[in-house]
Amino acid sequence: VQLQASGGGSVQAGGSLKLSCPASRIITSTFTRSRVAWYRQAPGKQRELVAELTSGGNVSYEDSVKGRFTISKDNAKKTVYLQMNSLEPEDTAVYYCNVDTEYRDYWGQGTLVTVSS
Repeated sequence: VQLQASGGGSVQAGGSLKLSCPASRIITSTFTRSRVAWYRQAPGKQRELVAELTSGGNVSYEDSVKGRFTISKDNAKKTVYLQMNSLEPEDTAVYYCNVDTEYRDYWGQGTLVTVSS
């Protein structure tokens, strides 16, 4: 575990959360050139890619979160974000941030998101 994700919690369906993942151990120039992503793992399921932002600025989302989740990063703060709106019970999972640099992969320890109906 190299990154410290935060922002998870318990919300009701329809609510919002914003996850943050500062990458203080990565130098700014390397972070700026990195692909960043959020994954999640629900109980009893495999980890899945939720959103990614490539070094070229291309964004992609898992189909079920399109239009509800937004991935972004602040290069000056070396932080990755995931804004999650209109949350659904099916979004309940542990969310992991990932920074894929040209040298190595960095992962966060996971932050739990629980959405109740």
